[in-house]
Amino acid sequence: MWIYEKKLQYPVRVGKCDVRMARYLTEQYGGADGELAAALRYMNQRYAIPDKVIGVLTDISTEEFAHLEMIATMIYKLTKDASVEELEAAGLGPNYAQRDHALFYQNSAGVPWTASYIQAKGDPIADLYEDIAAEEKARATYQWLIDMTDDVDLQDSLKFLREREIIHAIRFKESVQILIDEKDKKRIF
Repeated sequence: MWIYEKKLQYPVRVGKCDVRMARYLTEQYGGADGELAAALRYMNQRYAIPDKVIGVLTDISTEEFAHLEMIATMIYKLTKDASVEELEAAGLGPNYAQRDHALFYQNSAGVPWTASYIQAKGDPIADLYEDIAAEEKARATYQWLIDMTDDVDLQDSLKFLREREIIHAIRFKESVQILIDEKDKKRIF
């Protein structure tokens, strides 16, 4: 199904070690509106969606996994040279005590990722509206993350991700319209 290219979807650069920012980025790694939840939500929903739009869910799910890889790279680069004291000061002491510098699917408050983040109603229109909302929430979070750093290199990658969330929302809105138009055609005939 996939062909993996051994490169990031978009280059990730960071200008400095910034453990505080790494902690905030974990929201997009393992939070309710983060990349993992989105990728799994869309992959799961695709089994109950009409063939006319199934490809959209597959495509966007796949891209969300690429975004997850970018976020993981950002977190790694922001923390790789951090001391234990810096990790503790940023609130990442418990993670260090359990995992050293390894990543863990959790939000920025340290709450572990849970499957309850994945929504699937089985109604294509309801699921697509859920997906639009998820993309808009992710877009908002990326904007807030951009606002929280002065690292222009990091901002560049975050702006790329924010723009992709906008595109995903547009594609889901187009999918809703396709399904509504299909329903209208069936009513006419």
